[in-house]
Formats: sequence, structure tokens, C-alpha cells
Amino acid sequence: MSNSVFQSVIIQLREISDRTFGVIDTEGCVVSCTDMSMLGERWADAALKVGNASENMVTFAQKTFKAIMGNSNYFEYAVFCTGDDELAKSFCQMAYISLNDAKTFYEEKHDRGTFVKNIIMDNILPGDIYIRAKELHFATDLPRVVLLIRQVGRADVASVDLLQGMFADK
Repeated sequence: MSNSVFQSVIIQLREISDRTFGVIDTEGCVVSCTDMSMLGERWADAALKVGNASENMVTFAQKTFKAIMGNSNYFEYAVFCTGDDELAKSFCQMAYISLNDAKTFYEEKHDRGTFVKNIIMDNILPGDIYIRAKELHFATDLPRVVLLIRQVGRADVASVDLLQGMFADK
């Protein structure tokens, strides 16, 4: 994921408060921050505390942290705000909402699976298909097949495994 997505939101947050906002990754590296001098710092202890608390806010070293969860419900990033008071918790929650939405939008926009689903479901304009395919480095001039399979009766996982086994190299 591009850290520039986080940085653009973080810069906007700078205007609402005199507090420092930022984002750390799973290793505790500051990947985005309103204070540019903090970029690249490593806070491994903070990342460990946030990873253990995942769903809750964590206060550590005069900063309030909130985990941004990934697709598999594991901690990918955490937003932080300086301070350990109620106002810091409110700011941190607000920053979390903004950054989580930006992350979700970025992932959906740059996800190949979502792109193919949008084509099949006719949720994308025909003129946008080639532009998005180029952005996602999708080869456009290849023959492709879509299999529509309907299971009558009880759904069985074995049929999915069978289909995946037929095209194991793809």
C-alpha cells in the first residue's frame, strides 16, 4: 500500500489540531506523520502493544494508538495522536476513521479481483475497462473464459477444489 495515501490525509489532519498525528506499520516504523522529522523512526514496543490490543485504543509513551486492521483481521497499520487524555482519544478515533476509509478505497481501487468482479457484474463503464486494466497491468488481448457453475442441492467444497485443481497453474 502506498504511504502517500496516508500522508495526504495526515496533512489535512494537521489543520484541525496542534497535536501530532501519524501512522506506524507492524514493525513500528513511522510511515506517515504531521511532523516530518519523525518519519522513519522505529517504535517496536508501541507496535507490540497495539498488536496485542488490536481492537482497542492503546496509550503508550504519551501517545494514543488505534490499530487499522487488514483483510484477515490482523494489525497492518496503527494511527497515533500525541497525548493520553480524552481529547487525544477523540482525535485518534477521528483519524482512524479517515485513514481506514482511505486505505479501503485504495485497496479496492487497486485490487485485480474486485476489477474482474466489477466487469462480470457490469459495475464498470466500458470506456473505463481498458484504462483500469492498464493501471493494474492486466493483459487485455488474451482469450479468457468465465465459468458459471450452479450447484444443485447441497453445496460442496470438493467442487471448488476440483475447479482450482483443473487450473492450478493460473
